[in-house]
Amino acid sequence: MSFSHEDVQRLLQLLDSSQFDELQLEAEGIKLSLRRNGIGTSSTTLPMSTPAAVPRVALAAAPVAPVQQSPTPAANPSLLEIRAPMLGTFYGAPKPGSDPFVKVGERIDENTAVGIIEVMKLMNSISAGLVGTVVEVLARDGDLVEYDQVLMRVRPA
Repeated sequence: MSFSHEDVQRLLQLLDSSQFDELQLEAEGIKLSLRRNGIGTSSTTLPMSTPAAVPRVALAAAPVAPVQQSPTPAANPSLLEIRAPMLGTFYGAPKPGSDPFVKVGERIDENTAVGIIEVMKLMNSISAGLVGTVVEVLARDGDLVEYDQVLMRVRPA
């Protein structure tokens, strides 16, 4: 058994919407302990192939301010959109101060990395998933993005 990113996100949402401050789950060698509002520390233990290689990842279920999205201009029906596959912090470059993954006017294909979304200290590379030329980059470095939010618009090839 393993927890996907979506499973952990759903558990965090359930905890946040409940009256409880703590959730502990143990199933088939996986232990998950979540606490809300910064009460203590939380951790997840995931099984690996060798017992010595078991990572411990700290999860903070601290309150999060609502994301304030600026209105997205009306979409041009001839353009394709690259959308956020998850919620988190968007980064348009591999590290601070380096060139962005993609720029307006650049041709991309399905496997082109267009950004990173950080979720709970995990960096998730975002691939374009389509072929074309970048027309607009709507998400800026450090923006909090929501699931399915438009990150970029692309003119199809």
